[in-house]
Amino acid sequence: MALALARVARSGLRRSGGAIGSYTSERDIFCERVSDHKSFLPSLEKFDAHGNLMYLSTIKRVNHMSFWSREIRATPHYQFPSAEQLVESESEYDEPRYPGLEATKPGEKPRVVVLGTGWAACRFLKGLNTKIYDVVCISPRNHMVFTPLLASTCVGTLEFRSVAEPVSRIQSALATSPNSYFYLASCIGVDTDKHEVYCETMSNGGLPHEAYQFKVAYDKLVIAAGAEPLTFGIKGVKENAYFLREVNHAQEIRKKLLLNLMLSENPGITAEEKKRRLHCVIIGGGPTGVEFSGELSDFIMRDVQERYSHVKDYIKVTLIEANEILSSFDVGLRQYATNHLTKSGVHLMRGVVKEVHPKKIVLSDGTDVPYGLLVWSTGVGPSQFVKSLNLIKSPGGRIGVDEWLRVPSVEDVFALGDCSGFLEQTGKSVLPALAQVAERQGKYLVEVFNRIGKQDGVKAFSAKDMFLGEPFVYKHLGSMASVGRYKALVDLRESKDAKGISLAGFVSWLIWRSAYLTRVVSWRNRFYVAVNWATTLVFGRDNSRIG
Repeated sequence: MALALARVARSGLRRSGGAIGSYTSERDIFCERVSDHKSFLPSLEKFDAHGNLMYLSTIKRVNHMSFWSREIRATPHYQFPSAEQLVESESEYDEPRYPGLEATKPGEKPRVVVLGTGWAACRFLKGLNTKIYDVVCISPRNHMVFTPLLASTCVGTLEFRSVAEPVSRIQSALATSPNSYFYLASCIGVDTDKHEVYCETMSNGGLPHEAYQFKVAYDKLVIAAGAEPLTFGIKGVKENAYFLREVNHAQEIRKKLLLNLMLSENPGITAEEKKRRLHCVIIGGGPTGVEFSGELSDFIMRDVQERYSHVKDYIKVTLIEANEILSSFDVGLRQYATNHLTKSGVHLMRGVVKEVHPKKIVLSDGTDVPYGLLVWSTGVGPSQFVKSLNLIKSPGGRIGVDEWLRVPSVEDVFALGDCSGFLEQTGKSVLPALAQVAERQGKYLVEVFNRIGKQDGVKAFSAKDMFLGEPFVYKHLGSMASVGRYKALVDLRESKDAKGISLAGFVSWLIWRSAYLTRVVSWRNRFYVAVNWATTLVFGRDNSRIG
């Protein structure tokens, strides 16, 4: 009797409180913290010997804030179309009903769901024909980051907005088309049988709206979720080091750097403590680590010397690399970079980090290196989300794809960018996690989708065995890296062992700046970058610490 009354009450409440706008009463009745109920994936359920519903652990619950940007605020749930809280089912054994977007109906445009807003995803979004497809983009950030210039924002050479491009400017349909959306959320699971992705909104960030889950049905799915920094399981890295992959990472590095400079001028600070606070350590001698070292040395030589004269003799930059810096560059360019950084005051060390403490790092040979700022830049690997997916994997743990960037054994799923890699049976090696690789994969996949559209294979389960054209072929265009003080390296070889043009010096720096200025996504941001460079050249870098 009580169960029947409860069902009647729930039914009446659903009839009277279905509007999203009246979220106050709904929240009291239906809303739960996502952490209070289990993530439900219909294809991953089973029953134990007693008939109780159990859940497989193939797709794990993910803390999206650990591998996406920190400090991103959540969008209130009533701004999402069809985004209500998870509604209780009538029976303990019924499937919970996820709010969100249901499968497209006959006569409607097919829906392409894109996971991510990195280089690959945004290049695909930019070129996708929205006359053929509706598009839904799901990501914990609403912008693309122009990563080659991110190091320049840490020291004030560029403003942060100069390297961030809103995704709605890249694909205007996300803001204007009635059936295309951008959702500020993290994907936590994929059901390839039902053609559905399961998402979790961002944490509330102090807002009165709690995080919840929803689903989005797709006709075609493009996974471009990127990668996360490699820590090699070293103790203390995530707790004490700063990464440099997102705009908010650069903001945190800038705050910490300026805070250490200002606190070191306060009375009562010992000389030893000043040396520790003003010791900036970069782990990793790849392009990101070298460019950040060069930007930091420029900042010290020009700005710190003038504006922090009381502590200018204490500040120091150390770059630690296990092997050689810029190992993918020409030998002559590597030697040039080593000599130039040394002349600029950057101390180069060879070593392997054993563990990281709040105020020092310990190397494998027992050496202690005290630090005030630690930046970790040792490459990237598969994210926790990618690891959790029950999809075939390539060597290295990325999502495995064939020559057309399709995920084999499942239909209508594609993967590209840093989260994907060629399977061994394709005979191709896994491509490096570079922006130019991701961008060109995104451009190629647009052509594939246009071809699918012409052959009437746009709906779910309708493109099997369809001719997709020539397979993807990657040709390396070369590498560039700035080393500070108006010097840069340009390596135009197609591979590490091939012959080609290699340049270093001021002319290379002009090429580096010109190339990246033209590659910035929009004319608005190109204008920002050019003005920022000119302002820094004339007036120096801004050393205001805000926040």
